[in-house]
Amino acid sequence: MLTGLYPQNTGSPSNNEPLLDSVETFAEVLHQKGYATGYAGKWHLDGPAKPGWAPERKFGFEDNRYMFNRGHWKKLDIGNHGPFVAARDAKGRPTYGLAGADEKTFTTDFLADRTIEFIKKNKDQPFCYMVSIPDPHGPNTVRPPYDTMFDPAPFRQPLSALAKGKNLPSFATVVQAKFNAQQMANYFGMVKCIDDNIGRIRETLKYLGIYQDTIIVFTSDHGDMCGELGRHNKGIPCEGSARIPFILTAPGIVPCGTVLHEAMGTVDFKPTLLHLLETPAKQKSQGRDLSQLFRKAKAPKEHKDVAFVRIGTKWFGAFTGHYKLVVSKTDPPALYDLMEDPNEVSNAFHQPEHRDLVRQLAKELKHYAETYGESQYEDAVVQSDIAWMISDSNQYKSPERPKPTNKKKKGRKK
Repeated sequence: MLTGLYPQNTGSPSNNEPLLDSVETFAEVLHQKGYATGYAGKWHLDGPAKPGWAPERKFGFEDNRYMFNRGHWKKLDIGNHGPFVAARDAKGRPTYGLAGADEKTFTTDFLADRTIEFIKKNKDQPFCYMVSIPDPHGPNTVRPPYDTMFDPAPFRQPLSALAKGKNLPSFATVVQAKFNAQQMANYFGMVKCIDDNIGRIRETLKYLGIYQDTIIVFTSDHGDMCGELGRHNKGIPCEGSARIPFILTAPGIVPCGTVLHEAMGTVDFKPTLLHLLETPAKQKSQGRDLSQLFRKAKAPKEHKDVAFVRIGTKWFGAFTGHYKLVVSKTDPPALYDLMEDPNEVSNAFHQPEHRDLVRQLAKELKHYAETYGESQYEDAVVQSDIAWMISDSNQYKSPERPKPTNKKKKGRKK
């Protein structure tokens, strides 16, 4: 999202690995153009430091005093030496504790306040500020009154968790997990707290008379399964984890009420944003400029409705607004028809009527892998799967895959 490059080409293909010095973020482009720039919240792109306030390498976010490298801290404050995690254990170490957090120290509120301060300070010049709110994320806790705002009684286990599933890969098999309604009520509380603070930021822009001159983007880095397929957390290509919200307001640039159904990836964000701002980047992007799609609410003739999604060394896939094809060295391929099977409980890869679609998506996937250095494509099993998909054969034979290892975590005696 920051660089317009696929993760494997940034130096940071997974958590805690630092970005390469050579990458250019959208903030660097805007800073060079004369924008005041800044960042508050979780960063996760500068190594193991935790919390790691104000990393030395700013990547264009010049005011990064309130940027912390890692952690889902719930309570922050400002002292004589700058910001700090205000929740501590008996030994004085920072924790994810919540005790005493209020509308000034709860992390979501704290970061919104820093954003409002930045806006007020820079209201008379072009500015770009990114606020990265850790919530909603485990631990599912939130300050009053949001902790009791939602009654847990109406929450029910998702239907997908009750399905048997058909030909599902291991990352999407239905697991039997206890559903925690209280945790979902807390999750909604975290979301409501974010909504209210985004409202505060919008009202600040309106009060200062600059709302009509400001682009606002609301998005996320990942979702949470929240009980879908009996699973929680993230890291899999199912919709609850891989699909994220993207809401943009750009008065006078993007028509109000525009709804786009095409598949887009976070790698497309930098080139699209900079073209909406008519501010070209120096570094070539691997993502697409989708600004015409936003401006006209209609895709140009040459547009392909396909985005490529990956995570670490586990899986990667080609996603469209309707389908997604996922490959992995540990599982046979999976194809989902999101219109017919929105709960993702049926693998349609082997259905004869989808053979041409599989071939088409596999060609796109191979082109992506070869063009942008997808490391997972180096695996012989993955190459074999994609080669068959592209071929004229109609009889799929799965190559031999490595058997999963059940490594037990080493524990300590009590």
